[in-house]
Amino acid sequence: MTTPEFLTLRHGSLRQGLNDSTWLVLLEGHPQYKLIATPSKGKFSCSVMQTVNGKRLDKGEAIFGTIDEAIVGGLEELRVKLGW
Repeated sequence: MTTPEFLTLRHGSLRQGLNDSTWLVLLEGHPQYKLIATPSKGKFSCSVMQTVNGKRLDKGEAIFGTIDEAIVGGLEELRVKLGW
């Protein structure tokens, strides 16, 4: 998974978590958000959470065909939520 431009412009990066369905969004080297692709209706959804308090930022409505698509969708939801 490549780091999207909206993150690199803000000194951000992506790092895979403990498994293939978990990714961390790092800002200046510190994990700020966690994206987790989970099974949903035979496909996948992506939860986006702040690492400091566990607050969920996504709407939980989007469904994707693959884990990778779910993570990309979660990144897009994060971008919109942050106004980037």
